[in-house]
Amino acid sequence: MSPTFTAEQKNDFVRRGFSRRSFGRLATMLAAGTTLPFYSEHALAQLSMVRNMPADAVKINANENPMGPCAEAAEAAHNIIRNGGRYMYEETYSLAEAMAAVDGVKFSLKPTGNYIEVFAGSSAPLHQAVLAFCSKDRPFVKADPGYEAGERAAKYIGAEVVNVPLRKGTWDHDVKAMLAAAPNGGLFYICNPNNPTGTLTSRSDIEYLVANKPKGSVVMIDEAYIHISKDAVPCADLVAQDKDVIVLRTFSKLYGMAGMRAGAAFARPDLLERLSQFSAGAMPVTAMAAAIASVKSKTLIPERRKVMGDIREDTFSWLTSRNVEFIPSQSNCFMINVKRPGMDFYKDMAAEKVYIGRVWPVWPNWVRVTVGSKEDMAKFKQAFAKTYNV
Repeated sequence: MSPTFTAEQKNDFVRRGFSRRSFGRLATMLAAGTTLPFYSEHALAQLSMVRNMPADAVKINANENPMGPCAEAAEAAHNIIRNGGRYMYEETYSLAEAMAAVDGVKFSLKPTGNYIEVFAGSSAPLHQAVLAFCSKDRPFVKADPGYEAGERAAKYIGAEVVNVPLRKGTWDHDVKAMLAAAPNGGLFYICNPNNPTGTLTSRSDIEYLVANKPKGSVVMIDEAYIHISKDAVPCADLVAQDKDVIVLRTFSKLYGMAGMRAGAAFARPDLLERLSQFSAGAMPVTAMAAAIASVKSKTLIPERRKVMGDIREDTFSWLTSRNVEFIPSQSNCFMINVKRPGMDFYKDMAAEKVYIGRVWPVWPNWVRVTVGSKEDMAKFKQAFAKTYNV
């Protein structure tokens, strides 16, 4: 089913500085099946994709969870495959209802009363929010370094991108600087914990941003890594209070379902409606079944948080003992200063069959490392010790 646009929606595009020709291009591409270039995150995928990787290589470059889906999720996905010939929309609604109950937002089968929408991961609602709330006169505002997907969507539609440096020392979002840099911002993007640094922005700073943002703008809080952190404060309650806030969630990180694609956006019904005009189609039933089983588990989050946290802190202790500069993280990734061009260091590590993450232009001598399994990080230490002082 293709998305349709009302006359009011079309006029909104024109008011925001887009030509009717550019609107027509978007409408045509969406009708073809949401094939906008940035939906596939092709450019970002290329940065994390390694062709012909050796079978015994360590892959700690894409913030994946080596534990994969929990046993209950894998079983649920397996059991539903026989019904894969059906759209099974009820599974999507069941997931939305389960997530809404956990996070205290309203769920309804009627769009006018629903505060949650399920997506195949959380990248789609990020892109769609850029389309909905940014324009030639209303920029996309993010931290630097920060997750780049929304930035690529903004550039595609001709919206300005305002990159604001993280606060030095604490490496959190400088919300006052973000407001000052974009007094007419359309979408303020906060990834919390941040990707790539794994650092936290305080709840008080997020509340300040929401309270002082420009009229008509939206604050998006990407909580992809929220379950991994022991100190991060979720912000779904701001949605329940009817603030101009969209909260993103994904099952790709702690839940280990990156390849299965499940996620959601929490927001007021009118904001969700603005997002939904840019997408269409049913969700993958295997991912929906696995996600439902994951949400229902009472022990999955604390158990995995501890496993990932223990491995991360052991790695930090090892780096500290060797006087290596890194940024302490509460996520499943962290940044290391390798004191030389990061891409050169990446190649040297790859020669040792350890594949680390990419480099952000603003920090050319820093590399991102994903927290892998205990065995992965033992091999990382061995390769790092050999490569760091080359």
